[in-house]
Amino acid sequence: MSGRPTIEDVQAARERLSGIARVTPVFTSETLSRLAGRPVVLKAENLQRTGAFKIRGAYNTIAQLSEEERAAGVVSASAGNHGQAVAWAAREAGIPATIVVPEAAPMAKVEAARGYGARVELAGEGFDEAAAVAEGLVAERGATFVHPFEDARVIAGQGTLGLELAEQLPAGPGTVVIPVGGGGLASGVAIALDALRPELRLVGVQAAACAPLAGRAPEGATIADGIAVKHPGALTASILDELLDDIVVVDDEEISEAIVLLLERSKLVAEGAGAAPVAAVLAGRVGGDGPACAVVAGGNVDATTLNSVVRYGLTVSGRHLVVALLIPDRPGELAHIVSLIAAQRANVLAIQHHREGRNIGVLETEAELTLETRDEEHSQLLIRELADAGFTVRRLR
Repeated sequence: MSGRPTIEDVQAARERLSGIARVTPVFTSETLSRLAGRPVVLKAENLQRTGAFKIRGAYNTIAQLSEEERAAGVVSASAGNHGQAVAWAAREAGIPATIVVPEAAPMAKVEAARGYGARVELAGEGFDEAAAVAEGLVAERGATFVHPFEDARVIAGQGTLGLELAEQLPAGPGTVVIPVGGGGLASGVAIALDALRPELRLVGVQAAACAPLAGRAPEGATIADGIAVKHPGALTASILDELLDDIVVVDDEEISEAIVLLLERSKLVAEGAGAAPVAAVLAGRVGGDGPACAVVAGGNVDATTLNSVVRYGLTVSGRHLVVALLIPDRPGELAHIVSLIAAQRANVLAIQHHREGRNIGVLETEAELTLETRDEEHSQLLIRELADAGFTVRRLR
């Protein structure tokens, strides 16, 4: 397939994916609806095979290869999810696959691709550098390059998610919020919804550190590594320019809070890119009337990153409070502090004493406490109570 895919191409992809890609659920979140001030529904694509939507486009592409192309194998470049999907699809087709990933790609995604039988090579700092290495391997081996987004077959496959949304979302106006990196998913969904549900708005979301469609130059790393693409494709950009209603930006702090909320209240594990649409809805940036459907596009986050994000999200929301108190260095002072904290129903997670290397008097010590609190209001109450008791309180985070 060449050129721009059509709704017929998307429907044909659905036939190829029958029995392969799961029809992932859509459900309403009461908590998110309350926080957003409008009905919020989640498209749980993180429950898809290989943990993300990418299996749709990868399988649709590989299923259309000729026998000669299959014999030469496939090569791809990916920050993780696309690589896993290509590895899985290639294994199912019985053909060799090599995946080139950035050196800083999450190890959970790298090991998953290897687990599906692909050869994985680490190269470059980001997708663009990895793609250049992958294209060199294609020229060397005569293999087929399965692009993550700039391929009509990939776009058509991703568009099958849009066919599901067209059937799953209630009749009437609404807004579909979708993460945008290279633009393959958003392009495919846009083609499907434009044909079948034109009353629905489609809003793309990018991470603040890498938001080229929003006119921002790359600023550095982001926890939404799955959409950290510096240069969207020409094909996807042309589709999105015509069919995307808006593009908005969220920062890592907002994404972290969304990950924590999805984990705690919706029982969904989402990676940064997958949580970005939820973050945009909660920030009130997507506009439109009717329900907002956030596409949770992927859930492949490694445990180390998830631990860091959860801790950060709890701190940002005021549920982890870290304070330093200057106190007299004498018996009973720490017990007094702990009793004040207990009276306010907070939990002490850790305590450290500092007597050296700081602006501390001879008969003083600094106690650094990490506390578990209910929310920001509770944190502020604790700080006031400690200050009213005569302690010098310095909030660290």
